[in-house]
Amino acid sequence: MTSTSVHAPRPADAPALSLGAVALTVADLARSTGYYRAVIGLRMLEEAAGYAVLGADTPLVELHEEPGAAPAHPGHAGLYHLAILLPSRADLGRFVSHLIAGHTPIQGASDHLVSEAIYLQDPDGHGIEVCADRDAASWSWQGGQVSMDTRAADIAGIIGAAGTDTAWRGVPARAVMGHVHLRVSDLNVARDFYSGLLGLDVVADLSQHGALFLSQGGYHHHFGLNVWQSRGGAAAQSGEVRLLRVQVDLPQDELELLRTRLILAGLELAGYGEQAAPHGFTVADPFGNLLRFGLKS
Repeated sequence: MTSTSVHAPRPADAPALSLGAVALTVADLARSTGYYRAVIGLRMLEEAAGYAVLGADTPLVELHEEPGAAPAHPGHAGLYHLAILLPSRADLGRFVSHLIAGHTPIQGASDHLVSEAIYLQDPDGHGIEVCADRDAASWSWQGGQVSMDTRAADIAGIIGAAGTDTAWRGVPARAVMGHVHLRVSDLNVARDFYSGLLGLDVVADLSQHGALFLSQGGYHHHFGLNVWQSRGGAAAQSGEVRLLRVQVDLPQDELELLRTRLILAGLELAGYGEQAAPHGFTVADPFGNLLRFGLKS
């Protein structure tokens, strides 16, 4: 880090943007709900034939069954991972202890400087990150860019943060969808859409390494975008499990401004549900990833 680096805490009244449930297709609903409940620790909030919503006190994952669907294709656009943000490092420590006790396989464990994260895959290959943020006052910024890295996680330190209370009781009530990381086929096109049209700030430009990270309001990132496996790839195909949509909520004034901006840009918007009328809408990014914008409560 150079001497010109500064520490910039997240503004107290920001970000206005919040992420809601991520909707996915799965090949076997019972298998998937069993995983998200037993391993991740989500609660069943709503269930119907071929459909389930799981979360903490709010929905985080929405599952739609497509029996026999093939696993997600890593070369296609879609979900790289969803990130369930726990309220504290102690909560992450209890989660890690729970994984160890259950001999649960993981994909990785990383220290990103701004957060600490455990990576898993659900039975269909959908990526899941369970993470806890470091204090925003410790995030290092330089020229509008936040310093992030991928280092080996301090597992002993994470577990130790839980103190004597190591019992995992499931995802805590204050957990939220921290960010969503998407596979795209072209980073320049992705930048034009997510930054140029949606108005998100590029807070970590790692395009030379195949990734961009964007946010609103000084957060380390709400969206990650990468072409690590999907450069030049197609949209997700029917017959494979896939991302259906990401819920993004904004205050009414920002939502209406965004709606107008997208219409003027010639994008096709679809309305949904009385709860979002007249402002809520769904729009596809250039790679077929659906974003559903609604009113922030």
